[in-house]
Amino acid sequence: MRFIGTVIEKLQRHPKRVVFPEGTEPRVLQAARQFYSLRMGVPILLGDRTKVKEAAQQLNINLEGIRIINPAESDELENFTRRFERLRRYKGIQEKEARAAMIKPNHFGAMMVALHQADGLISGVNETSGSVLRPLFQIIKVAPQTTTASSCMVMEVEDSRFGEQGVLFMADCGVIPEPSVDQLADIAVSTAQLAKQLLGSRPRVALLSYSTKGSATHPSIGKVQAATALAQQRARQKMIDAEFDGELQVDAALVPEIAARKVPESQVAGRASVLIFPDLNAGNIASKLIQHVARANAYGQILLGLDRPAADVSRGSSAHDILGVAAIVGLQSIEYNKLYPDAGRHLMEGD
Repeated sequence: MRFIGTVIEKLQRHPKRVVFPEGTEPRVLQAARQFYSLRMGVPILLGDRTKVKEAAQQLNINLEGIRIINPAESDELENFTRRFERLRRYKGIQEKEARAAMIKPNHFGAMMVALHQADGLISGVNETSGSVLRPLFQIIKVAPQTTTASSCMVMEVEDSRFGEQGVLFMADCGVIPEPSVDQLADIAVSTAQLAKQLLGSRPRVALLSYSTKGSATHPSIGKVQAATALAQQRARQKMIDAEFDGELQVDAALVPEIAARKVPESQVAGRASVLIFPDLNAGNIASKLIQHVARANAYGQILLGLDRPAADVSRGSSAHDILGVAAIVGLQSIEYNKLYPDAGRHLMEGD
């Protein structure tokens, strides 16, 4: 709670509107109540108003300060339908199909965020990743000056010797199964930007492999080496103050004693605060291992590289996890234009 407590304090100074498409889910209702009670902003629940109120009543949750919107009855439904129809025109979508899509909470919520009627979106508690990501990629799209949408887990472990006072950023753990060199470099830079924003300190980014500095030979290792060089180049171009190194084994990235033996000259090894995985298998497995075996607080998946802030949370998330993700997404939105210049304009400028 050390880390997320500081995120909440920052958000309290600049409260935001966060939309939760799963408005009847008990964990979402609990997180929304806390979001408002802690003065973090205005939570917006999507769903049938009667059903949301019934679910809240069963949990004895006060809905004061919480907005409830039923997409099917919203005054914005026609506007959202027209915009979605234009966005998907090249797919041959008709008005009836567009309207049917926009009644769905994830689509409606994505459009709210795209049109700045909400500052961020949190979904996935009862949905597959595809159900959450598809509307976001259709409506919000990838931010200008980036080419890759990915995701990041923010892990807070008890042992403060790891990462930045116990906080580790891990990517990509939820979107791209087999990232290319270009995508891997983008993931590294985007995650470094998020780490810098949330922690304020200089990110130390390790691009991971089963090899450290050529201790093995394989095309997958060459990909990590090339991605490291490209990430360094892109960070310089974007004037991002971060250190990148790779390829590194995870023990060399995290344990100073091992780093001193394997890569004594590295500025990252033994002190990494950002871990970039070579593929989705490695990232997803590692993040869930740390969460459950080390009993870490896990906040994610925070989506990176999108035009607007959003997160796809795990179906195993607790109300505390959802609240933490909402705090991160809210804080992201404060300086989102600095992270992604010109973000959010494709829908605001007449489609």
